[in-house]
Amino acid sequence: MMVHQFFCHVYYEDTDLAGIVYYANYLKFIERARTEWVRSLGVDQTKLKAEQDVVFAVRRVEADYLVPAKFDDELVVETSLERLSTARIVLRQVVKRGDETLFVAVVTLVALTTSGRPTRLPALGDLPST
Repeated sequence: MMVHQFFCHVYYEDTDLAGIVYYANYLKFIERARTEWVRSLGVDQTKLKAEQDVVFAVRRVEADYLVPAKFDDELVVETSLERLSTARIVLRQVVKRGDETLFVAVVTLVALTTSGRPTRLPALGDLPST
């Protein structure tokens, strides 16, 4: 599968007093990128919830903060599939400024019902099923 790219800018609200991106905001950047990745697969999450009672939840995040992003930087979040099973999606997400890697995360997603019970992952567009 190809790498999905999501572009974003660093706004003043994303930074601390030094103009450096606050660490928790990288999680927001990669969350937005995951939403767009799922959308690019043709999955409508609102419809998935309404019709199949399925939502995605983050089970685990492993994060490495390498170089700080700063106010007004243009960033790209690259999302790629690492592993897929009937129960989990494992993604690698990399935040870059140009060719420089700033942040790397490995994110494990699971499917839940809206009551919070685990369920099988739905079909995700053109992804291989296992």
